[in-house]
Amino acid sequence: MVVNKTLDVRWIKRYRLFCLGGSVILIIQVFLAYIFLAFDSSYEKPTQEYLSGKGRLNVEVLEDHNSVESSRKFRDHYLGQDDDDEEGLGNSNAIYPKVKLPPDKLESIHKFKQVPSKSNNKIIEGNKTVLRVEELDFIPLCEIKSKEAISAIHRARTQHCKQTIANISCLISSSNLYPDKLPHTCPSLGLETGKAMGCYQDDKALRLLTGFYQNLKTTNSPHTCLDICTKGGFPYAGVQYGTECFCGVSEPPSSARLPDSSCNMKCPLDPKQPCGGFYTVNIYQTGIAKLSKETAELVSSSPSDVPRARVLYLLTLNGRSIRQVKRLIKVLYNVSNYFYIHVDARQDYLMRQLVEVEKKLKNVRLSRNRNASIWGGASLLTVLLRAMIELIPDKTWKWDYVINLSESDFPVKTNDELVDFLTVHRKRNFVKSHGREVQRFIQKQGLDKTFVECDAHMWRIGDRNLPSGIVIDGGSDWFALSRPFVEYLVTYEKDPLLQGLVTFFKYTLLPAESFFHTALRNSPFCRTYVDNNLHVTNWRRHLGCKCQYKHIVDWCGCSPNNFRLEDWGRLQSTKLKPVFFARKFEPAVDQSIINQVEAWLYGPFPSNVTAMESYWHSTYSSLDLEPRPDDALISTALSLTRATSRRKLNCSFSSTNKILEITSYYRYDAYVGSLILYNITAKDNLDSIVLETWVRPVGHYTVLETMTSLSALKRIEVSSDYDQKESVARNWLRTLGPFSEPVAIYYLEQPISGYNLTLLWIDPIGALADVSYLSISGDSLTGFVKSSLKAPLFPGIWTLRIIHGGKAHSETSFLVTPLELLNGSPLTQREAGFMHRGPSERYPKRAEDWGIRGGGNALERRALSNARRTGKDLQQWIDSLSSRFYEIVESCVVKKRKWCDLPVCENTNWSSLSPDPKSELTTVDDVSGRMKRW
Repeated sequence: MVVNKTLDVRWIKRYRLFCLGGSVILIIQVFLAYIFLAFDSSYEKPTQEYLSGKGRLNVEVLEDHNSVESSRKFRDHYLGQDDDDEEGLGNSNAIYPKVKLPPDKLESIHKFKQVPSKSNNKIIEGNKTVLRVEELDFIPLCEIKSKEAISAIHRARTQHCKQTIANISCLISSSNLYPDKLPHTCPSLGLETGKAMGCYQDDKALRLLTGFYQNLKTTNSPHTCLDICTKGGFPYAGVQYGTECFCGVSEPPSSARLPDSSCNMKCPLDPKQPCGGFYTVNIYQTGIAKLSKETAELVSSSPSDVPRARVLYLLTLNGRSIRQVKRLIKVLYNVSNYFYIHVDARQDYLMRQLVEVEKKLKNVRLSRNRNASIWGGASLLTVLLRAMIELIPDKTWKWDYVINLSESDFPVKTNDELVDFLTVHRKRNFVKSHGREVQRFIQKQGLDKTFVECDAHMWRIGDRNLPSGIVIDGGSDWFALSRPFVEYLVTYEKDPLLQGLVTFFKYTLLPAESFFHTALRNSPFCRTYVDNNLHVTNWRRHLGCKCQYKHIVDWCGCSPNNFRLEDWGRLQSTKLKPVFFARKFEPAVDQSIINQVEAWLYGPFPSNVTAMESYWHSTYSSLDLEPRPDDALISTALSLTRATSRRKLNCSFSSTNKILEITSYYRYDAYVGSLILYNITAKDNLDSIVLETWVRPVGHYTVLETMTSLSALKRIEVSSDYDQKESVARNWLRTLGPFSEPVAIYYLEQPISGYNLTLLWIDPIGALADVSYLSISGDSLTGFVKSSLKAPLFPGIWTLRIIHGGKAHSETSFLVTPLELLNGSPLTQREAGFMHRGPSERYPKRAEDWGIRGGGNALERRALSNARRTGKDLQQWIDSLSSRFYEIVESCVVKKRKWCDLPVCENTNWSSLSPDPKSELTTVDDVSGRMKRW
C-alpha cells in the first residue's frame, strides 16, 4: 500500500509540472501572436449581420487591405479588366458592391530600408523620400513631402517641367489649388442639403437605402456619408451601426420611423453625433434630386414643319492618315453641316494636307491654335473648350449640335438619319456614363489623384480630395452637345461651378472623360442628360488593357481595338439602335470593314472604280518639321534608290537628290511594300525628274530541324514598334538602326499551347548579345517577345536562332542598318565612330553555354573598320547590306521625260499618285447637298 501511495504522488507531481509547462507555452504563443500578427481593426467590430446571425461577414468589404495577399487580389482585379459597359449596365444597385483598390493604393504595404536609390535619383530614409535639391536649378517654394511628386520631379526631363511639378505640389500642400466645395445648380425638387429626416428601422432582407454601402471604421459621420452619397448622385444618405454608410434613391416610408433615441450609437469621427444603431439608421437628404436620365429612341423621320438640326463636327486629329480623314469628311459632308478641325501640333503633314481641303470647302475650318496632345492628357480638354470658345461668337456658322470625332471614327448611319434624330430630340445632350458604382469609378480613373502634364507625360504627384457638394460622373469622351449647353460651358470664367471644374480637371488624367458629364449633372441642364453618346466602341479587354501607355502616363490605361471584317455582325446589330458612329477603324489594319460599312449606308461603288482594295498611308515627308525623321528609314530609302539606278531601266540619271516622301502600301488588308518618291538628276545635269519606286522587305526565316510538335510555327521575324493590341508591328518596312528596340514576332498556322522557346540574339561579329524566352500559349496566331539589347546595336546582319528542346529549330537573319544621315545631315567620322561601334559594355551572357564561340578577332577588326566609314565608303557598305534584305518591285515617273521611258505614276494601280476615288473630295450635288461619291 505504501508503495502505491508513493507512485500516485509522483505521477501527480509530474502531471502538475506538465500542465504548468503547457500553460506557459500557450501563453507565450498567444503573446507572440498578438505582437507579430497585424489584425485589421475591421475585424474588431463585425457588422450587425454577423452579430445577429442573419448573415455572413462581408469579406470583400472588411478585407484586410494592408495584407499582401489581398493587395495582390485587388491589383489583379484592377489590372485584369476594365468594366466600361457600353450598354450602360453596372452594379450600382447592389446592396454590397465590392470595394476594390487601384494599384497605387497598395504602395503603403512596402517598407523601405535606409538605402540610397540611384535608379530614381532620390534618397530613401526609412519610409521617407527626400528631394535631391542639388539636381535642380531652382529652389522649391515649399518642402515637398509627397513621394509621388518627388519621383515625378526626378524623372522629368527638363528643368521647366520639374519646376512646374514642384509649384503645383506646393499649391496643393497650401490648399490653394483646388476648391473644397462647388455649387450644385441642378434643381433639387424640394430636397434640402443635409436635412435630417430622423431615425428609421432597417432590415437586412429589405434595406431602406440600397444604392451603395461602405464601412467607414474610423471616418464615418453624417457629413462623411453625405459627401459620399452626394458624389454618387443619391438623394438620401444614412448612417448605421456606428461605422456603416448607406446611400439610396427612394424616400424611406413613414411607417419605418422610430424615436430618435433608437439611433444611439456614436460616430467614430464625431462622437457628438449619432450614427444609427443595431438595424436603425439616421437618414439625411443630400439635396441631390434623383436623376431620371432621358431616353432618345430612333426615329424614322423628323417633322417637316420644324427646322432641321445642323451639326458641327469637331474633329481632333492625330497621325498621318489623310486619306481616311478625307473619306470621313466625304461621307459626312452636307452643305448644312460644318467641320472644325484641330490637328495635333506635331503633325505637319496632316496639317498641310488639310489646308488644301480648307481652301476647297467653305464649311471646313482649321484651328491655328494647336496643342500637342498625348493619351490621357489634360491638353485634350483644353483643345475642346478652346474650340467651343472660338465657335460660339461666330455668327456665320449656325449650328445646333457639336459632335466630336477622330480619324478613327466612321458613321454607321447616314447623315440624314442623324439629322432626323437630333431634330426630334433637340436640346438634349448625349454623353455616355460609366455604368458602375461611383466610388469605384473615381478610384479606377484616378480622379482622386493629381496629375500634371509636361514633357509630353502625365505625372502623378499625389492624392487629392474631390470637391464636395457635387455629383461626380464620367465615362466616354465622345459626345453630342446642344448649342445652349455649349454656350453655358464657354462662360466658365464667370460661373463658380464651371470655374472650379476647369481648375480641378486641369490636373486630371483623361479629363474629357469626366468634365462634360460632371458639368452636365450639376448644372441647370441636368434634365437634358441622355446616357448615350451615339457611339459603339470595339472593346476587347484582354487585348486593349495591357498598360500600353505607361511610357506617357503614371497609370494603367485601356484603349479600344479596331473593327475588323469578322466584327461585321456587331455593326449590323446597330441598325435599330440610336447609334450613329463606331470606333475604332484603321485602314492600315482592316480597310475591308470600312468599305463594307460605306456600301451598307450608301450602296456599293461601281465595279469600274479602281483602288477599292488598296490603301496608302504616309510614313515620311521631307517637308515635315515634326515629327523628326527616322534616320534608319531614310538611310535605307537612299540606298534603295541607288539600287534602282543600277538596274537596267529605260531612264538615264546620275544620282538621287532627295527623298521626298515614303508611303506604306496595302492591298487586301496586307502590307505589300513601301513607295519611295524621290528626285533624280539626269546624266547631263541639265534636268531633274521625280520617280517613285516600290520596294518591300525580304524574309530570311529558315527551318533547321523539322519537328512535328512545332510544325504550326509559320515564321519568326524581327521588327520594332509592335502593337500588342492589334498584333502588328508598326515598323512595316522593318528598318532598324543602332538605337532601335528590336522585337521578335512569331506567326502560327494554328493555335498551339504549352511551348517554351529560347531565342538567341547573335550580333554581326558572331557574339551572343542576348537571350530571350518565349512561351506560346492561348488561341492567338501571333505574339512577340522584346529583346533587352543594349544600344547602340552593332550595324550589320544579325541572326535570331530559335531553340526548342535543347536543339536549334530555326533561325532568321535581320539587318541593323548603318546610318548614312543623322538628323538629316551626313554622318561625320566622329559621329560614325560613336553610332556604329556597338555597345560600350561586353555582353554578359555566357555564349559557350549555347555552343556559340563568336566570329573571332578578324570579324571584330572588320566591325571596327566599318564603324569608321563615311561618305561614299559608308554608302557602299549600306548598299551591300540592304540589297540582301529588300527587293525592288517596280518604278514609275511622275512626269514624262524623253530621257526616262518609265510608266507615268498616275497610270499605274500601285503608285501613291494613282487614282483613289474613295478618298477623293469631289463636287457637291446641288439637290441633296451631299458630296458625290465618284
